[in-house]
Amino acid sequence: MKVVIVGGGPAGANCATRLSRLDKKAEILVLEKSQEIAIGTCGLPYYCSGLVQYRESVAGTTPSKLKQNYNVDVRLDAEVVKINRAEKNVVLASGETISYDKLVLAVGASPLIPDIKGVDLPHVFTLRRVVDADKIKNFMKNENVKSVAIVGGGFIGIEMAENLRGIGLKVSLIEAAEQLLTPLDLDMAAFAHNEMRVNGVNLYLKDGVSEIKKGKVILSSGETVNADMVIMSVGIRPKTKIAEEAGIELGYKKAIRVDSFLRTNDRDIFACGDGITVLDFVTHKETMIPLASLANRQGRVVADNIVECSQPYQANQGSAIVKVFNLSIANTGNSEKKLIQNNIPYLKCHIWAISHTGYYPNPQQMLIKLLFNEDKKILGAQAVGGEGVDKRIDVIATVMRLGGTIYDLSEAELCYSPPYSTPKDPVNLIGMLAENILNGFIKLIDDIDFDKDTVLIDVRSPNAYKAGTIKGAINIPVSEIQSRLSELPHDKKVVLFCDQGSVSYNASQVAIQDGYDNVYSLSGGLILYAEKLRNRLSMGE
Repeated sequence: MKVVIVGGGPAGANCATRLSRLDKKAEILVLEKSQEIAIGTCGLPYYCSGLVQYRESVAGTTPSKLKQNYNVDVRLDAEVVKINRAEKNVVLASGETISYDKLVLAVGASPLIPDIKGVDLPHVFTLRRVVDADKIKNFMKNENVKSVAIVGGGFIGIEMAENLRGIGLKVSLIEAAEQLLTPLDLDMAAFAHNEMRVNGVNLYLKDGVSEIKKGKVILSSGETVNADMVIMSVGIRPKTKIAEEAGIELGYKKAIRVDSFLRTNDRDIFACGDGITVLDFVTHKETMIPLASLANRQGRVVADNIVECSQPYQANQGSAIVKVFNLSIANTGNSEKKLIQNNIPYLKCHIWAISHTGYYPNPQQMLIKLLFNEDKKILGAQAVGGEGVDKRIDVIATVMRLGGTIYDLSEAELCYSPPYSTPKDPVNLIGMLAENILNGFIKLIDDIDFDKDTVLIDVRSPNAYKAGTIKGAINIPVSEIQSRLSELPHDKKVVLFCDQGSVSYNASQVAIQDGYDNVYSLSGGLILYAEKLRNRLSMGE
């Protein structure tokens, strides 16, 4: 059997090596348009800054290693320009024709270049391959770059901002949307915004680029941003032209549509990687989720199905994490925005927790947000903080993947020792809070704007209240709630709050058990409220 793989990125390379292990008699040929094979795209921002010192660390492997270790043939600078499905061959730019029994399209995606005047100037770059990183590094060195404008607030844009700021450059990050990191909700993205600002990144949100000139970028608002170098990181576009011309069916955003076995509408042609559609785990709708972890897995699944192992590919949750200076921000499943767009009813809660016991040195705070429904189904989760954020989202993502519910979060038996966790792990705590909501033990609210009839009650100590509170709030410490219940009206919305939400939960329990059905606890407490307010004020709203 002869298998031709078009594209030598993570998906194509993983498909080739897996296939060689499954069928040592298979004749495997990888055709790669560039001079790079199986590169570590996610590591490129760290290579640009020098945090990753050696090019070889991100440069992937070599054709000779793949041949020696896996008997896989790789041809670089081999651009496929046509697929002849009837004849079962592909045509290279050189005119050469190569036949196949099975064809794998691991074509990936290319950086999206917006139609902006000046985008083709020599100081404007994209970052997709090692050669792109080389050009950026050389330009910074040779042109003595002092300032950079990064256009686009996704993973690569944020990682580039952090890394270039880390080597002393003046960094401006420009994002046309109201927030960075679109898989997150604004309340969680606010932490990324504020962390960027604290670390000296000039953040321009809800503002696009109208023109790029030498030494500066002109924004849609008319504001000018000084920049010796510009990096475009506004997204990607599937490289599916040859597939479309061959009659391969395309789907969402012109990505290659595949079935549950990653086959196209031609049973002898498979596809994997950033250029394909996948099913969203929550909405069950077609989408694109271009993540390296998924591309690697897809390559393996394609290889299994080529040798008829009948391995279906599952829907994707989009689990991801990004480092933003001193914060880690992670997510899995759907955000509120996406649930609303798809008319999916949901409930939500926030909880503050620490990475390990408070008496063991250096515990770090984290905020976890959980989205779920009346049927106890987990719809998504987001977390921000320091140590342990990845572990908690990974656990929630696994429970979600296996069809677990919020009760499975509270019941999860997780490792505990003072250096590693708390007796009630943050995963258990967020599950318990969700249970309390479904059981009617607590009502949460996470507004930042309250109408004039809402009664705000700060249940912290008088000293904490005097140090700073929400405008218009009165102080009834939690220790006095029972004796001062008569001060709570029955005909108005009453919102209790503390620093993190746990004390106000206890206070609200006292009121609810006394017959108050209009009492709410501020989700995430004053800390989350202040973070959202800080972000809003920084945006000039």
